Amino acid sequence: MVFVPGWGLTPWIYRHALARLARSCRVYAPAIPGFSGVPDRPLDERTVADCAAWLGRFLDATGLGPVTLVGHSFGGALAVRAADDLPDRIARLVLVNPVGAEGWPDVESAVPPLGDGPLWERGAAALGDALALRMLAPTTPPRRTATIGHDVGAPGRVGRTDLIAAGGGLTGELNRLAQRRLPVALMWSRGDRLISRASVESLRACLGGPPVFTVAGGHGWPITDPECFGHTMRTVLDRIPTEVAS
Repeated sequence: MVFVPGWGLTPWIYRHALARLARSCRVYAPAIPGFSGVPDRPLDERTVADCAAWLGRFLDATGLGPVTLVGHSFGGALAVRAADDLPDRIARLVLVNPVGAEGWPDVESAVPPLGDGPLWERGAAALGDALALRMLAPTTPPRRTATIGHDVGAPGRVGRTDLIAAGGGLTGELNRLAQRRLPVALMWSRGDRLISRASVESLRACLGGPPVFTVAGGHGWPITDPECFGHTMRTVLDRIPTEVAS
């Protein structure tokens, strides 16, 4: 299994969730240049296509594939693009609270204030979810570019999403995956303030109606509730086939 974190987040943030996955399969979580936030290595001006190509080179170098590709949040958009670009390397696709079908969500408006009293009173899970969203939030006002739909970063701004937050989705890629009948599963949490159920259903329709597994928690639930993530992933992987139906 190859895991793609949310944009601007280091795979280390998901270490407890990935440890649960590693109980039943071998897990790789590469820090994709220009996509994952890595200390002392600023995000680059790269596109989703660039990052998908890098992932293909990673699979070549490690001799992996076909693999189950799992993407969380904006990592789901990259996973969709990689599955479309690398049809011989991706056997299954699991999208967790994914971005992809429509325009990118308004990340900044979804971030709860860290200093708000009730947030602190709701405990570590709520605080962790807020921190995860803070890492995804833009640090400067959005700017428009000609390639805004597939841009994923800017130098020196770990956590910035200004180049992608107002862009378009990946409807064409999703439709092609549906035509190929690639085994896909969707996961979504009821407390997600960033990705709505309507957005997930739109993505599901583009993919031809794969199953949606719904859990409790906010957008960052794989980080804040790794035990639930590991259990749900095992259920999901047991339910989706490893080969395309004939």
